Amino acid sequence: MSGILKLQSGLTTHIRMALGLGASIAGCTVAGRVGEPIFIESRAVAAASDTLLAFTAPGRKAVFVFHTVSGDEDSIGAGELSSPLHVQILAGRIYVSDYDGERSSIAVFAGDGRMIERIDTDGVARTPHQFAVLPDGRVIVESADGRLVTIKGDSAGTFAAIEDAAKPGMVVAYRGGVLHALPDHSITLYNGFGHILWRVDWPWRETAVLTDLAIDAVGRPHVLAAVPSEGTFIVYTLSEVSGEVVRWSAPGPQATYLVRELGETVAGEPARWLK
Repeated sequence: MSGILKLQSGLTTHIRMALGLGASIAGCTVAGRVGEPIFIESRAVAAASDTLLAFTAPGRKAVFVFHTVSGDEDSIGAGELSSPLHVQILAGRIYVSDYDGERSSIAVFAGDGRMIERIDTDGVARTPHQFAVLPDGRVIVESADGRLVTIKGDSAGTFAAIEDAAKPGMVVAYRGGVLHALPDHSITLYNGFGHILWRVDWPWRETAVLTDLAIDAVGRPHVLAAVPSEGTFIVYTLSEVSGEVVRWSAPGPQATYLVRELGETVAGEPARWLK
């Protein structure tokens, strides 16, 4: 298969089945698989379950959907997205950040690939592609005035105050709340009410550069970091309980990584998914 694949007729069924079965099959391993991608060319992969993955790629104006059991590949949003980056799958919907060069938004697609709405984040989000969607549909973004902000409909409010907003941070939905990483400062997990569950100091001051955050199919949080002095990338896996680093990958020259069944992270080949 080449280029951006046309939406296949089975996409709706695949997504709905994967979303419905995700709770029971998460953590299972299909024989012969060496691991699931968590980062592809420095971009986080969104997992609805260990059989359904979604991701974007540089220069591709669509969201790729990959079915790990069948090997089927689909795409959504072709012709509707300008510069997609982050993806989140929640309650049968696919959320993807988009930026047309002037305005930022989050495009929301149904399981059949139909666009449902666009959530405008322009003028609110500090960086165009950083967002997290909570189970109740609230969208969380980082603002330039030192807050995590909730967007719901036409209203916006404070979700949490940021201790140090010197550099733009990154957010990802996690355990019903938000995982927020501030470069050179801290990594914080907030619950759905904006209360801190844990916070750890940024452990790689002036050594590693925050590149992206990802949550794998079984709920493990991963941090992708670049090490400019060595020209490499590395993935750190955080404890779900305390946020401390519990695993790390071998450094590599490419920002594509897999996670294995027991949580080991290893370098991967982007061409395996970006055909």
